[in-house]
Amino acid sequence: MKLTTKGRYAVTAMLDLALHGDQGPVSLADISARQEISLSYLEQLFSRLRRHKLVVSIRGPGGGYRLSRDAGAVFIAEVVDAVSESLDTTRCGNKGDCQNGEKCLTHHLWSDLSDQIHQFLSEISLADLMKKREIQMVADRQDRRQSDADSQTINTERLTEQSPA
Repeated sequence: MKLTTKGRYAVTAMLDLALHGDQGPVSLADISARQEISLSYLEQLFSRLRRHKLVVSIRGPGGGYRLSRDAGAVFIAEVVDAVSESLDTTRCGNKGDCQNGEKCLTHHLWSDLSDQIHQFLSEISLADLMKKREIQMVADRQDRRQSDADSQTINTERLTEQSPA
């Protein structure tokens, strides 16, 4: 299986959005800071996620993104599919031309594995992941780290404002 950065980042960003969405719209800048994903890359991913109606954007001050439906109704396979990510484990892109233009001996095995992976991810929702203790612990750590960074930025700005010109 080749799940590239695009699919991994999309799932990570959607899980972050689900974890923080109860506080209102979530900015891509906040997701970027917590998950260490480039803001421009997130903008590209969320454009696709919005087109597939997995997220909605909220404009204006305090705007950002929110899930388009309940986290229990957003499945990981949908997120991966929305960013055009392939879960194909065949060498031929499931075209059946793996060996001199014809199917190789194990083509059906790898094709069936791809189907099993997709089915597995189709049964896991964002809400399922949110319930996992390990995920909650990581999210708490990231929130603390972001809060500490925000506090340092505010303190640095205050010192800059107070220093004589």
